[in-house]
Amino acid sequence: MSCILTIQTGPTPKTLQRYTLMWIANVEVITFVYIQLLKFMTMSNAVLLIHCPDQSGLVAEITRFLHERGGNILRLDEHVDQAIGRFFMRVEWQLDNFEIEDKDKIRKIFYDRIGHKYNMEYEVHFLEETPKMAVFCTRASHCMYEILYRSQSKSENWNVEIPLVISNRESLRDNVEPFNIPFYHVPVEKDNKKKAEAEHSRLLKEHDIDFIVFARYMQIVTDDFIEQYPNKIINIHHSFLPAFIGPKPYHSAYERGVKIIGATAHYVTNELDAGPIIVQDVQRISHKDSVQEMIRKGRQVEKMVLSEGIRLHLERKVLVSNNKTVVFD
Repeated sequence: MSCILTIQTGPTPKTLQRYTLMWIANVEVITFVYIQLLKFMTMSNAVLLIHCPDQSGLVAEITRFLHERGGNILRLDEHVDQAIGRFFMRVEWQLDNFEIEDKDKIRKIFYDRIGHKYNMEYEVHFLEETPKMAVFCTRASHCMYEILYRSQSKSENWNVEIPLVISNRESLRDNVEPFNIPFYHVPVEKDNKKKAEAEHSRLLKEHDIDFIVFARYMQIVTDDFIEQYPNKIINIHHSFLPAFIGPKPYHSAYERGVKIIGATAHYVTNELDAGPIIVQDVQRISHKDSVQEMIRKGRQVEKMVLSEGIRLHLERKVLVSNNKTVVFD
C-alpha cells in the first residue's frame, strides 16, 4: 500500500513580488481616484476672504448673506487680532445652488449689502479656476524641481498651471524641458535691468500669469515690477527671517554658531526680504555641521517651505494685512 504525501508550501518569491506589485498598483490607483474625486468635490466651491474692523455681528451677517442665496457653507475660520481690533475670516461654500453665478456680481452684491457697511476689504475666489503660475530661477535647481514635480504629480492636489519658466541663466534649461514647459532665458545685468523686466512683463502678460514664484531667483527686482503683482510674488529666502538676511545666510549662521537654520516663504514687497511671511520651518544643526552640510540641510527645508507656501496660496488660505499674514489651515 502506498500513499502520496502532498506538502503545501507558501508562494514563491516571484509570486510574492507579483502580488506586491499588484497591491502597490491598486493603492496608487485608489489614491489617484480619491484625489481626483476630492478635486471634483472642491471645484464647484467658492472662497470669501475678509478683513475689517472688529465689531459684533460680523459672522452672522456674512453667513446670512450666503444662506439666503442658497449657499451651503462647508468651512468657516475666523480670527480676531485684539491688539489692533481687526477681524479676519475665510469662508468656503458650495456654488451648486447659489443664486449668483458670476464672481464679479458676487463682489458687487456683497459690497452693496455688507461690505461698505462694515468697511470690509475682501476677495472672492472660485476654486474651479486654475491659476497660472510663472516660475523664476537662476542656478539652484532644488526648489524648481520640487515645484515642477508637484504641479504634475498625480499624488498632489495642486490646481495650477505652469505655462513658463524664466531664468537669468541658461544652466537649468535641460532640467526644465523634460517637463514640457517652455524655458525662457532673459539675461539680467546692471545696465539692462529695465529692458529685462520689460521682457519679463511681456512674457507674463502673453501667458496670462496670475502669480509668480521665485524659486531661488537670485535677482533683486524693481518696485515697478513688484507693483504689477501685489501679494502675488512668492519668494523663498534661505534663512529663518528676519535673521541672516542677504545672499549668504548659511555662512553668517555658521560664523554665529547657531543651533537651528530655517527657511521662509514670503510675499515680495519693495523692502528686501521683509514682505509678509506665509510659512516658515527650521532644521536643527550642531557644531559638527560644516557650511556645506548646513547648505544641504537648508535646501531640504527650503523646497518644503516654498511648496507649502504655494499650496496655501492656491487654496486661498492666506490673508495679508499691514505686512503680516493670517493663514487659515
